[in-house]
Amino acid sequence: MQDKLNIKGLVDARHGKVKPAIYVDEDVYQLELERVFGRSWLFLAHESQIPKSGDFFTTFMGEDPIIVARQKDGSVAAFLNQCRHRGMKLCHADSGNTRTFTCPYHGWAFGLEGGLTSVPLEEEAYRNNLDKSQWGLIQVTRLTTYKGLIFGNWDESAPSLEEYLGDMAWYLDGFIDRREGGTEVVGGVNKWVINCNWKFAAEQFCSDQYHAPYTHGSAIQVLAPTPENKADGKPLGDGQTQRPAWANGLGGVQFSENGHGSAFFFTEKADANVWVGGEVSNYFRETYPEVEARLGRVRALRLAGHNTIFPTLSWLNGTQTLRVWHPKGPNQIEVWVFCIADRAASDEVKEALKQSHARAFGPAGFLEQDDSENWVEVQKVLRGNKAQQTELCMQMGIGFEERRKDGIPGVTNHTFAETAARGFYQRWVDMMTSETWAEIETKTQEYQEEIVRG
Repeated sequence: MQDKLNIKGLVDARHGKVKPAIYVDEDVYQLELERVFGRSWLFLAHESQIPKSGDFFTTFMGEDPIIVARQKDGSVAAFLNQCRHRGMKLCHADSGNTRTFTCPYHGWAFGLEGGLTSVPLEEEAYRNNLDKSQWGLIQVTRLTTYKGLIFGNWDESAPSLEEYLGDMAWYLDGFIDRREGGTEVVGGVNKWVINCNWKFAAEQFCSDQYHAPYTHGSAIQVLAPTPENKADGKPLGDGQTQRPAWANGLGGVQFSENGHGSAFFFTEKADANVWVGGEVSNYFRETYPEVEARLGRVRALRLAGHNTIFPTLSWLNGTQTLRVWHPKGPNQIEVWVFCIADRAASDEVKEALKQSHARAFGPAGFLEQDDSENWVEVQKVLRGNKAQQTELCMQMGIGFEERRKDGIPGVTNHTFAETAARGFYQRWVDMMTSETWAEIETKTQEYQEEIVRG
């Protein structure tokens, strides 16, 4: 199918050009489900959501519904949430605790380990000739936990999760490994639907700091009325708004590797984003010495910034929002958002984190709504015939990629760049056009080395 679609012709990452068909074409989307979501490591759940034997959490891998369940021996297993009799969704609850999963259609029951344990009227209907051992749930092929985060992968030939993350693990650890004891989810899961393609959200979180002074201008003005955050009085040009002082002269880094991306500014103090509550800010300041000893100065001070693990797991440091962009066709996503807190934090701090997280990036969050409206409006424009044919520019910072010598890993650029966006789409096209993981990794590595050499 990829030859028919001319996938290679849709993305030219080396020259920063993308064609909008990647966001709207139904055939492209179906190939994504097979080649991207069917072969990537995908976030399933946090271990804190299934602490006891029999606990389960339901989620998705692409559009495949998944059950993640804590086993009797304490291990974790994941299965396709589909009864083997007639394909009915087996478990309709978001989470809970159970000994068996029973299909509401015909009553077939499956144990925590996925085996078929009970069939109604087995003697009368099947004459006791049904081999139940052959009809257990389809198990997720690969399952790995990384510092509390549970990932799954359908592809037996995929690299290990650690290899898949590569240098992105350095950035991820700054979010989930700040204190002894790790993290936990607080406040449940917020879910809502946005009528846009999944790549808009995932790519923005890996690369796009550029939108913040403009998209979030009103929030910045309201929440940061200090001399350090006010507009600096320097016009950008006729009819354009002033840019905030934090965008001027502050060193920043944008990381790109294997489709993953991250960006942040350097800071001198352990201060989180201005939209978190005072108790949250105090918590980060008070725990800074411990975090610095554990992770080093750069990551300890990194309390703002945006990140994506390819394809659909994103987070924001400081605001403590972790989210998954579940695809629902080429024109829609279901957003799942988790608030992540250090286990060692007090209950008061966890409550403050939850409130700050929801206020800024919950379903009605003042920053979240800014982003969502942008993505929806772009998707509306792409309904047009001419709009779908118009090439899009992703050339910011092109030719200035480097590998730093100060311990910050990966292919990098200044934070105001589209290096990570280009890397994101390069990994996308590599996965869409390759038959094997070896081929994917060879193409991606060649691209990364080429852009650093210039």
